[in-house]
Amino acid sequence: MTAPGLSAVDHIVVLMLENRSFDHMLGFLYNDSDNRSPLGHPYDGLTGTESCPNDAGEQITVYKITPETPDAYLTPGADPGEGFAATNAQLFGTETPPRAAAATNQGFVTNYAKAILANRAKHWHVVPGTTAEMIMGCYAPEALPVLSALARSYAVCDQWFCSVPTMTMPNRAFACAATSQGHLDDHTKIFTTPSIFGLLNRQGIDWKIYGYTNPPLTRMDFPDTAEASDAHFGLFTDFQRDTANGTLPGYAFLEPSWNSTGNSQHPNYNVAAGEQLLLDTYRALRQGLQWSKTLLIITYDEHGGCYDHVAPPTGVIPPDDSVGEFGFDFTRLGLRVPTVLVSPLIEAGTVFRVPPDSTPLDHTSILATIEHRFRLDPLTARDAAAPNIATVLTRQTPRTDDPLATVRAPESPQLPQSLRQTPSHLQKVHADLAARLITEGHTDGEPPIDLRTSDDYDQYIRARTRAWQAHRPDQKPAATTQSGPPNPSTSGRGHGHEPHA
Repeated sequence: MTAPGLSAVDHIVVLMLENRSFDHMLGFLYNDSDNRSPLGHPYDGLTGTESCPNDAGEQITVYKITPETPDAYLTPGADPGEGFAATNAQLFGTETPPRAAAATNQGFVTNYAKAILANRAKHWHVVPGTTAEMIMGCYAPEALPVLSALARSYAVCDQWFCSVPTMTMPNRAFACAATSQGHLDDHTKIFTTPSIFGLLNRQGIDWKIYGYTNPPLTRMDFPDTAEASDAHFGLFTDFQRDTANGTLPGYAFLEPSWNSTGNSQHPNYNVAAGEQLLLDTYRALRQGLQWSKTLLIITYDEHGGCYDHVAPPTGVIPPDDSVGEFGFDFTRLGLRVPTVLVSPLIEAGTVFRVPPDSTPLDHTSILATIEHRFRLDPLTARDAAAPNIATVLTRQTPRTDDPLATVRAPESPQLPQSLRQTPSHLQKVHADLAARLITEGHTDGEPPIDLRTSDDYDQYIRARTRAWQAHRPDQKPAATTQSGPPNPSTSGRGHGHEPHA
């Protein structure tokens, strides 16, 4: 009998974290079993012999970050290069590779050496003792007990790539709209293209975007989200309440906390806090009323300059006719990012990938999956070609076990004051978006020049968003306005492929 697949799923939930590569977070997941899962699925992880040269030409080998590694949860210690030029340098050894060049993934150490110097020049926090060789550090499973347990207990995708070889905003645009409209950096924060949220809205399918303790940044990225009712937006506490009450929408998109003390896992912020967010998200769903019909997709927007040994695929379909910045043609994906699929309809120990001759999995596979489940048309040529993940759901009946019942997140380190008070890049992006919100007596503008600290930015974002909501008389107020931390939860289109047999 054929498994019901996506027809048994009524709720798709996506949690997208920040700037970590696959090898960096999950490369050693099955290293102790010769890179093979308990189901016998081959796993494209690390052998422990992979290396990159430093500036002196010495080969620096990958190594395991364990809970005992100094500053383990602030690794790699500085913010690596993450833009288009930096990614090219990491892949090709030059920021401007020839069009037909083959990626070797040998530029990570030398590019990180430059990034450390750039961090210090900008007075960004660099963990004392940070060296370029630390970019080759990759977490041992015991250092990431939550992510590793989810990957082993459900399905891990070892060949899931970010959609474009560059930074955050273009990749998040692909995850929501299947295009960045040619943009390759974070200077562009607002896109004029339709998104998956507007597509769902037109079909009468409920959706919601949840910020963490601040209103969600994604709301301001697209016309159809900016124009949507306040009822489509909430905080993580709303997500916890919706799961407990059985009122989860058909599609839920979760954002982490963007600030430097938050849980986004952006380097060099606290990875342990992100582990707690993963656990809280899983527990909210696992203990909720709709668990048996839910699929959770955990992924990261881009690799963020962290090491990975696999060259990104080429020859993929461009999303549209947008002219790419820097002459890029959008036929090459970004690097691998950690992606874990969680559902009681998934067998433990699954490694999910598509055949070598197929269109690769990338962030638009999220859209293809939503479109396949809810019978929606594609947004662009990229998601039209993307494989969906329906066939990872192989069980006839939902599992009733709780493999993370005894799992605990790592203890968070004490963060230095210089890091705690420094506003993050995405807080600044969010503030720029908030400054453009039109309210009475306020037109499109810039954030105040007196914003200095992370708290300043948070307060400004909340205040501007509240003023904007109040200026929209046709919209009911948001359900939640609190800004405190959530309660830990200790309480037919598209094609899919079979998991490894």
